[in-house]
Amino acid sequence: MTPADANAAVSATPDAWLLTGQVMHERVRPAHHRFTYPVFYVRCDLDRLDSLDSGWFGIDRWRPLSLYRRDHGPRDGSELATWMREQLSAAGIGEADGKIWLQAFPRVFGYAFNPISFWFCHDRNGQLRALLAEVRNTFGARHSYLLSAENNAPITVDTPLECRKVLHVSPFCRVEGSYTFRVKEGADRSSVAIDYHDADGLLIRTALSGRLTPLTRASAFAALIRQPLLSVGVVVRIHWQAVRLALKKTPFYGKHPAPGRSTDASTDPVAAARTSAAAQPVSSD
Repeated sequence: MTPADANAAVSATPDAWLLTGQVMHERVRPAHHRFTYPVFYVRCDLDRLDSLDSGWFGIDRWRPLSLYRRDHGPRDGSELATWMREQLSAAGIGEADGKIWLQAFPRVFGYAFNPISFWFCHDRNGQLRALLAEVRNTFGARHSYLLSAENNAPITVDTPLECRKVLHVSPFCRVEGSYTFRVKEGADRSSVAIDYHDADGLLIRTALSGRLTPLTRASAFAALIRQPLLSVGVVVRIHWQAVRLALKKTPFYGKHPAPGRSTDASTDPVAAARTSAAAQPVSSD
């Protein structure tokens, strides 16, 4: 594909996608624990957010489905594309000079909880150059991990994106070890796999995957009919799985766990440094 063809393909993409799929979560020890749930996300071009505002999908206003700028990034209602490009510049990822897509659970009838949102940052030819994983826990804290390949090369399915764990997410895990992210993007499919290693090795596998279709009135309402309680269901399922883990006598560390143990898990020091530097303005609350 020539640069002209790539630019034409990029410009022909819709303003937003609907990703309909599932979340898989598997804990491998001390007792095996696995679950899969259906979900749907919206993936929006941050430079074209205002074009999405309509009677059924709202930008910064109540609609059956909506996206609020203040829920993401700096959380002050400012332009998300501008903020994200500032983070990329501060981290020295100048290659990500193209489209930025935010993938998140939309607000459904005004409510949403996003355990993790992804910001896909591309170059002008449509190649993925950086991934921001914005993580929230049920205790109200959050942290963002800004990841890129070595020398800011294009990110492919074979590119492991590694960082140290910083945020306390689950009361059944310590704050130690590292995450490895892998992204697979196709013409109409997308997936992000996340492996979590603690001081003893692989502990949790997570995968978020699904089919991409243009976000339209018809596709949005079809997803809403299938899962009208998406947002509430996310929170309920988190707590239900916590009950199941407790019944399996999984070690419980609470809201304020003791410091994590030392680990020999391999991490990318460059990615770890970028995580701390880029995420500090976000996670300081």
